[in-house]
Amino acid sequence: MIRQAAVAITAALSLSACASLAPYGPQGSPNGQGFAEQRIESNRYRVTYRGVGAPGPVADRALLRAAELTLEQGYDWFEVTQRWTDGRPDSAGGIRPNVSIGAGSSRYGGFSASGVGVGVGLNLSGPSPTSTVLEVVLGRGARPDRPNAYDARGVRDAIRP
Repeated sequence: MIRQAAVAITAALSLSACASLAPYGPQGSPNGQGFAEQRIESNRYRVTYRGVGAPGPVADRALLRAAELTLEQGYDWFEVTQRWTDGRPDSAGGIRPNVSIGAGSSRYGGFSASGVGVGVGLNLSGPSPTSTVLEVVLGRGARPDRPNAYDARGVRDAIRP
C-alpha cells in the first residue's frame, strides 16, 4: 500500500514537472505561451504575456516585453497605466501540504460522541496558466517621477533572460 502511494506521488510529480514556463518569445498560437501586443494609439499599447506557473515571472516577462517594445518604437520610458493579472498566487503547482482540523459531536439516543480529526492533503496538480496584461504609454526624454513609470533600458537589462 505504501509502495503504491509512493509510485503515485512520483508519477504526479513527474507530470507536474512537464508543464513549465516556456522560453521567452512571441506567442505561437492564440492560447500558447509568450508575448503579444496591440497598438491602441501611436504611443499606447496593450502588452500581454501568457505563461504557466507563478504570476511573478510571467509579470516580469510582460514588463520585459513592454521595455523592448518601447525601445523598438524609439522611446525611452514607459508607464503602466493599467495592469491585469490572471492566475492564482499558488499556480506554480507542485507539492503544497495543507492541514485541516475539525471537531464535532452528536447525540444519538442515550449516547453522545465527540471527536477531533486532523487531515493532511497534498496538491499534486501541475502549474496552471497565468497571464499578465499591461496597458502602457511610451515616452521620450526623462522618465517621469511616478511609481509606474519605468526606464526601458533599465528594465530590459534587469529582466532579460
